[in-house]
Amino acid sequence: MDTRWWAVVVLAALPSLGAGGETPEAPPESWTQLWFFRFLVNAAGYATFMVPGYFLVHYFRRKNYLETGRGLCYPLVKACVFGNEPKASDEVPLAPRTETVETTPTWQALKLLFCTLGLQVFYLTWGVLQERVMTRSYGATATSPGERFTDSQFLVLMNRVLALIVAGLYCLLCKQPRHGAPMYRYSFASLSNVLSSWCQYEALKFISFPTQVLAKASKVIPVMLMGKLVSRRSYEHWEYLTAGLISIGVSMFLLSSGPEPRSSPATTLSGLILLAGYIAFDSFTSNWQDALFAYKMSSVQMMFGVNFFSCLFTVISLLQQGALLEGTRFMGRHSEFAAHALLLSVCSACGQLFIFYTIGQFGAAVFTIIMTLRQAIAILLSCLLYGHTVTVVGGLGVAVVFAALLLRVYARGRLKQRGKKAVPMESPVQKV
Repeated sequence: MDTRWWAVVVLAALPSLGAGGETPEAPPESWTQLWFFRFLVNAAGYATFMVPGYFLVHYFRRKNYLETGRGLCYPLVKACVFGNEPKASDEVPLAPRTETVETTPTWQALKLLFCTLGLQVFYLTWGVLQERVMTRSYGATATSPGERFTDSQFLVLMNRVLALIVAGLYCLLCKQPRHGAPMYRYSFASLSNVLSSWCQYEALKFISFPTQVLAKASKVIPVMLMGKLVSRRSYEHWEYLTAGLISIGVSMFLLSSGPEPRSSPATTLSGLILLAGYIAFDSFTSNWQDALFAYKMSSVQMMFGVNFFSCLFTVISLLQQGALLEGTRFMGRHSEFAAHALLLSVCSACGQLFIFYTIGQFGAAVFTIIMTLRQAIAILLSCLLYGHTVTVVGGLGVAVVFAALLLRVYARGRLKQRGKKAVPMESPVQKV
């Protein structure tokens, strides 16, 4: 894919993407606007839903409500607290592959091309819009600098609402396995998913988008460290080699690229802390979802359950802070922002469907290759559209990182072909 051609297409569709401020601003001076304070306020809002829910679940379980309960609320309590054990006759294959006529190499190649284009288009557009919304001004004129949108939680809500609608429609139109998981169990993955998304958006106020992409691509290093320290897991020599190459590549990029104008060590540190929070919360989300799949649900049912609680969390928190109305007013003042936020949500929801379809058709390894290439293109696209400077050494660092990631995928594939027991792959599903 020609990156310059893609940049022209995006700018033609959204001509104001490059407008507004030039670089991320330093955080506001008011302590109530500091990211750490807003994180605590958001967490307190989520706690007003989680803590009573936790005690209610324990109350119903202690009272053995499943056997003694009656009345109109019984089906709701059963679904939320106890779930339904699926019967053998009710189970539906999660990814039926009954194609007999359409399994020719040409058809497979067309499907792979469809998945590749879908993932690239939706997630590259999502990355461009994410940086535009969080780092540029709206309503700027010759006499006014305009204003920036600062509430990351409002964007998370918009993304989750549309994803909930898409997943709900898919579940209604396509037959799904009988749902057996207690609904409350989705809330844990949902909470960590909301927090990881918030950290991801918030980090763009302090660091550049290419830095964020590289940090996300290199999260294999903390995953290996945690596996070594917590699970006493052993790794192959090639895994240490690729982890070292990733570290070298990231260091080359960070050390060779000068600081953004108007940035400071304090803002850079804030960005790195937020990125660490994103990686930690996202890792928990993936592991918790892996455990939930033991209930033999489909990926779309998982998508619906997690986004349902995400909407509840964010709506409650925004209402408590009075930020829901303010975010709506900002959309009313700036129709351009409303269009960007809506398109951002569309890309997020449709991108998740492409993730599930690609993994179901071609497996996690092919999906990882596609998304690795997408991350590399996203960095180039961000530099073209928003003027991030990358030196020759920094560009070599980026190349080293993504070459190491592709080498990991290749080595895992070779181990699988030889029948060896490979280390479990990092969860390929990406939340946005």
